[in-house]
Amino acid sequence: MTVEIARDTPEAVAAVLQERARKLASEQQDGRTGETIEILVFQLAWESYAVETGFVREVYPLKDLTPVPCTPAFVLGIVNLRGELCPVIELKRLFGLPPSGVTNATSAIVLQDGTMEFGLLADVILGVQMLRLDELREPPATFSGIHASFLKGITGERMAVLDARTILGHPRLVVNEQVGE
Repeated sequence: MTVEIARDTPEAVAAVLQERARKLASEQQDGRTGETIEILVFQLAWESYAVETGFVREVYPLKDLTPVPCTPAFVLGIVNLRGELCPVIELKRLFGLPPSGVTNATSAIVLQDGTMEFGLLADVILGVQMLRLDELREPPATFSGIHASFLKGITGERMAVLDARTILGHPRLVVNEQVGE
């Protein structure tokens, strides 16, 4: 038996809200919350990677890179971003990917979280897209060490979504050596 309810009555509003709650509850029961994040997709050595745009300050075309002596091999150098020096890190060296050199398409994805800021070298920027969090899978067992700790997950299309918060706070990426007094 169907009960007809006038549209703008409190009963109609309650019925709509109850139906929405029922749908949300069924989505949560099957693990699909529908929560999405916006990601910046880029390539490293012909593999697709992404990082949450909430941590991206800007994408900077890599030019005028200045090498810094006595830094780890993964520190490519520094760039001047409107008067601020920003280190650029090459994740390919940390991940064991083959180096491809710097080209006209190479960019630095400048990440920041309020306490740390640096650029990640990207071979090619592919664009921005939305990603449902329930599409992320655990990294396969073949990922190990520092590479696995930097991953938020892997998509069905084999895109590795990096955990920017972990990358920005990882102690291995902080170079803080003091010169003798």
